[in-house]
Amino acid sequence: MAITAALVKELRERTGSGMMECKKALVEANGDIELAIEEMRKAGLAKADKKADRIAAEGIIAIEVSSDGKTAVMLEVNSETDFVAKADDFVTFVNEVAQKTLAAQPADLDALKALTLDSGDTVETKRQALVAKIGENIQVRRFTIMTSEGQIGFYRHGDRIGTMVALNGGDVELAKDLAMHVAANRPQAVSAAELPQELLDKERDIVATQAKDSGKPDNIIEKMIEGRMAKFVNEISLLGQAFVKDPDTTVEKLVKQAGASVEGFAFFEVGEGIEKAEDNFAEEVMAQARGK
Repeated sequence: MAITAALVKELRERTGSGMMECKKALVEANGDIELAIEEMRKAGLAKADKKADRIAAEGIIAIEVSSDGKTAVMLEVNSETDFVAKADDFVTFVNEVAQKTLAAQPADLDALKALTLDSGDTVETKRQALVAKIGENIQVRRFTIMTSEGQIGFYRHGDRIGTMVALNGGDVELAKDLAMHVAANRPQAVSAAELPQELLDKERDIVATQAKDSGKPDNIIEKMIEGRMAKFVNEISLLGQAFVKDPDTTVEKLVKQAGASVEGFAFFEVGEGIEKAEDNFAEEVMAQARGK
């Protein structure tokens, strides 16, 4: 069967692959476009599996909020390089996945990957196709869905940091300011009561050792310990922190003045917790030369 330019164009539009790759697939499928797509997907899966172990610590944090401002989703999708994270295909994929996640509110990552996109592909199938096209490991790493009886403030610092704050009461501007504050100060809990006891015990041991080494009387040492622990708790709990826009007031005071309460917050940073491999340019060049 003759492989026409129109057939190649149709396959390119349906798969997003390059012209030569599409033409080759059509030749091998004897012009059967459905068979060509099936074989290209199989090849894409093979490529995706081959690249799955490569470290993907760059990427994008995306945030989508419902029209009433009461539900939001924050999503992290990773690539191997910052260059790919800025590519149109990658950005479009991330945004579409975020939109579908907000609409469907899947229970976990497996359910998210099974969501159907507008193209008819699942998120996972589309990811595999993108790996085959771009040539890098791409992973949908994590997401969180937040709901509020009031409103959700959100903030993105570039594409690399994202925050959401659920605020009951107050206004949109306060919610946004609190989300920006979380990005700047990275609290570990809303209040002191929510901090893990293990963390507090560990810090108290450190503070107590330092205080005892001062050689002061026991009653003074106890006051030193309590004072330092209070300072530590305030520094890592949202309500105890000095507000980023006005260091003379605390977040707790600011929220109370607005007649509001913070229901929760979320913080994502691209690549957070992923152990990045040290780049070795010489080894990379040699690997490419060997065809790896």
